[in-house]
Amino acid sequence: MTKVCPEIEERTLQEPVITVSADASFASNHFPTYKLGPDNQIVEEPKEDEKGPSVKNTVEKENELLSDQHERLSVRDLASKFDKNLAAAVTLADEAKLKEVASLEGHVMLKKLRDALEYMRGRMDGQNKEDVEKAISMVEALAVKLTQNEGELIQEKFEVKKLGNFLKQASEDAKKLVNQEKSFACAEIESARAVVLKLGEAFEEQERSSEASRAQGPDVEKLVEEVQEARQIKRMHHPTKVMGMQHELHGLRSRIQEKYLNSIKLHQQIKRAEESESCPFVLEGTQSLGSCLRIQVSSENAIDLSNCSIQWYRAACETSRREAISGANQSVYAPEPFDVGRILQADILSNGQKLTVATDGPIAPDSCLLSRVESLMRKSNSEFNVVISQMNGQDYASRTHVFTVGKTRIKLSRGWITKAREIYSTSMQLCGVRGNIKAPAKALLWQPRKSLTFILTFESEQERNTAIVLARKYAFDCNVTLLGPDD
Repeated sequence: MTKVCPEIEERTLQEPVITVSADASFASNHFPTYKLGPDNQIVEEPKEDEKGPSVKNTVEKENELLSDQHERLSVRDLASKFDKNLAAAVTLADEAKLKEVASLEGHVMLKKLRDALEYMRGRMDGQNKEDVEKAISMVEALAVKLTQNEGELIQEKFEVKKLGNFLKQASEDAKKLVNQEKSFACAEIESARAVVLKLGEAFEEQERSSEASRAQGPDVEKLVEEVQEARQIKRMHHPTKVMGMQHELHGLRSRIQEKYLNSIKLHQQIKRAEESESCPFVLEGTQSLGSCLRIQVSSENAIDLSNCSIQWYRAACETSRREAISGANQSVYAPEPFDVGRILQADILSNGQKLTVATDGPIAPDSCLLSRVESLMRKSNSEFNVVISQMNGQDYASRTHVFTVGKTRIKLSRGWITKAREIYSTSMQLCGVRGNIKAPAKALLWQPRKSLTFILTFESEQERNTAIVLARKYAFDCNVTLLGPDD
């Protein structure tokens, strides 16, 4: 508080002393007991009539109690507790307002008291004047103490307001939890009620069916006995005849199968003999997925294949339309899954003369491939052990790598080292190998991007074809078609 020293004119001692204004209210009829400490600081005497703990202590105590009881209270009890504490916080806020009013009245009282003492100091001298000055210093110290108490009151008011907001939000959250638990309980009750009704209906239906079965019991038992007797009679009179007919049917099926295979072999031999008369080349190898087809010379006077240009084609069975397989220009070609159900042809050009060899029928599928692919598609990633045979057209000697086919991308890695990792895109290519390489039925060509190309060799033909089919299915799900170069 700023010290204000009003200018008071000197008056004689005969003038009467001006009394304090009547609008100043005093808490008691005697001056409070204070002591002056060092540097004129007022030290309050301990009060015997202390009414209770301060607001700050009350807030801290309530907060600790809430923290301790939070875990063991139910939702409804917690909501009730929050409501009570919210009412207590409102009461504390009202008390803080009353203390503000009392503090304002204290300031007014001290101001008037100080003015009166200043007036009295100007009218007295000697020992009385010193007593008045001492009283003035005590009044100023009281004003400073009152200001400090106001600061603490403001802090307590802020904490009370903060606690009130917290308790209000907690009360709302508790009410929401109560309503939510109530709705869940109602839903569970309704569900249990529906289950009980269904069980009751099932029991009633079971009782009705049991009554009906008891009513029809004699007829059913009689019918079962008749059926058992008929089966016994059949076993007694016709066992050898039925078994003989089954053996005869099995033998007929076996002979028909043998004759069918012999007819296919004879047909192929006849076709090769007819072609050998007109064409000096023949196509050897199993005509199914996982095999390798080779163009061989069928006569001694045939042209050397190293001096001929070769181009492989795939053609549909119903039409004569065919499409060239880009990159397949060697005497060896391993069919890939895209060739299943199609006829493979190879044109051989030498000295302006073109000769054609073709498979006897469409390429047969691998019976185990489909089930293998379906089992792997249940996983998010499928891993295959491969060896890098070529990289960017150059021979490459490497150890075993892992070729991972995922739902969104393909990765080639060895341990923590990644050779390539690309998502499915229109620039990616994947097909069976079409060049001259060792074990072509186990190798595939993979181009992750335009500047990088691999030829990977798998452990088996089935692993290679499984990887191709799996990658094409995942790519199709991403609206991408994985084929070979220029397909």
